Amino acid sequence: MIEKINKILSEVQEFNPKDIQEIEVFRIEYLSKKGKISALFDEFRNLDAEQKREVGVKINILKQTATEKLNQLKEQLFVDNTGKVDIDLTRPSEAIKLGARHPLSVVHNQIIEIFTKLGFSVSDGPEIEDDNHNFALLNFPEHHPARDMQDTFFISEDMNVLLRTHTSSVQAHEMTEQKPPIRSLSPGRVYRNEAISARAHCLFHQVEGLYIDKNVSFADLKQTLEIFAKEMFGEHTKIRLRPSYFPFTEPSAEVDVSCSLCGGKGCTVCKYTGWLEILGCGMVDPNVLEASGINSKIWSGFAFGMGIERITMLKYGIKDLRLFFENDIRFLNQFISAI
Repeated sequence: MIEKINKILSEVQEFNPKDIQEIEVFRIEYLSKKGKISALFDEFRNLDAEQKREVGVKINILKQTATEKLNQLKEQLFVDNTGKVDIDLTRPSEAIKLGARHPLSVVHNQIIEIFTKLGFSVSDGPEIEDDNHNFALLNFPEHHPARDMQDTFFISEDMNVLLRTHTSSVQAHEMTEQKPPIRSLSPGRVYRNEAISARAHCLFHQVEGLYIDKNVSFADLKQTLEIFAKEMFGEHTKIRLRPSYFPFTEPSAEVDVSCSLCGGKGCTVCKYTGWLEILGCGMVDPNVLEASGINSKIWSGFAFGMGIERITMLKYGIKDLRLFFENDIRFLNQFISAI
């Protein structure tokens, strides 16, 4: 068997292909599952222990030699237009083009990272929802004017099945299916029947947070959002809260951050106010807690929600929402360093 191994080793060392096809024939003949080297391993199993020591070393050397020979030929040989085989050691290698994360994915991951540090867990829910979870449980009674704030894509004729208009529907599931305390973050796609423009789209992304526990106050909400703003926009970022209205929170507020481009002095981006609106928030309305089976006399909580597109536009100075959905490589390549 040693002679057979030496003979095959000699064949491998003397192999000199004339074209690329012969290299593939070489691989099949010697290194495939039904090749000569595999056949040697089949014979090897029948040898006694003393013979296996010597023969095993020889077979491994043979296999290593054949593999190195094959790899060397693949690296050095190429076929020109005439089909002639030659060696070109000066041929430059082709650079591998790496892609980049989409800017929305970059900011999405940053938001999740910030809030998970604060103890929030990520929750997910269906994009096709029922009226109960998207509206009723969140204090949107039937025919309530607040429903007009969100132009809805209805799927069923009875208008009970729809594409969710906010990820608050995930929070509705959380409150009905889990017992407090609850601290969840709900990122995802949402849909609204709006005309597509530089500042609006029928599809966009939201992140909404919910915290329910005993003795939760508005001060807890403000401190949480201050930490988020400083982590996202910089240590010197300031926030302000303005009274607002949302059906599922009371009291409610809009949150602004100081403009990072002008340092709060006023510029075209912040319309010379020094502030940029980033999200809405408030204390969870007791009616929402009671509708989900949570005793509002024992438990309280806050909720907040933001558009990922809005945060991304503010963070990177993007002025047209449509750029996020056009997949223009010139636009996306600007965010390679943001990974």
